[in-house]
Amino acid sequence: MGNQFRKAVESKRNQLMTSLIEMGVYKKEERHLFQLTLTDLEEEYGKAVTDKKIRQEKDELTY
Repeated sequence: MGNQFRKAVESKRNQLMTSLIEMGVYKKEERHLFQLTLTDLEEEYGKAVTDKKIRQEKDELTY
């Protein structure tokens, strides 16, 4: 059971890192994404999604 959990966590970390890289996020402060915990990655992903939405809204207002 522990091995399955570890694989699931690692899979989720990889998904989040891939998504963050696609959004142009490579580091949190001085730490590379692969150095972050799952919780840190989830927080960074949430921030990146929020930032992306704000940028899109600003772009829509300029048209």
